[in-house]
Amino acid sequence: MDNRLAPLLPRQLNMGKQDGLAPIQDAASQAAEAAAATDPVDPTYRAKATEAAVKFESFFISHMLHQMRNSGRALQEDDSGQRDKTNDDMLDMADNLVADQMAGRRAFGVADAILRQLLPPPAPAATPPGAALPLHPTAAPMPLSEGQRKVLPDIKSSPAI
Repeated sequence: MDNRLAPLLPRQLNMGKQDGLAPIQDAASQAAEAAAATDPVDPTYRAKATEAAVKFESFFISHMLHQMRNSGRALQEDDSGQRDKTNDDMLDMADNLVADQMAGRRAFGVADAILRQLLPPPAPAATPPGAALPLHPTAAPMPLSEGQRKVLPDIKSSPAI
């Protein structure tokens, strides 16, 4: 019998666990695990908050589309086909589907703004050794040398543009 076609034994499938080797992970899963380890927010709360924020953005977009359609209808002439309310239910359903798709992509950023208010900011990532540190935003500007002062105009005495 050919052993190449024999089924694998369960111990052969769990090689990384038995021999002390860690399973191979890609960079995305490693980053997700690191973020989860440093994330102070409960994952179920984060999921519920995200779902609620996306649903609110969907409602917001849907309402905006509905109001746009009504205002366009009010501007139409009386004999225009746009004033006909025959297909309003189908148009509202289509607006809701479009709003759901746009909210899922976070097109307007409303859900992101809500999540910034509900969830604490993520912990800053640890800087690897030897990496350049970001500039301090409140640092004083560097003084100009004599040569630079001669070339650059004095900001205080120059007229405002």
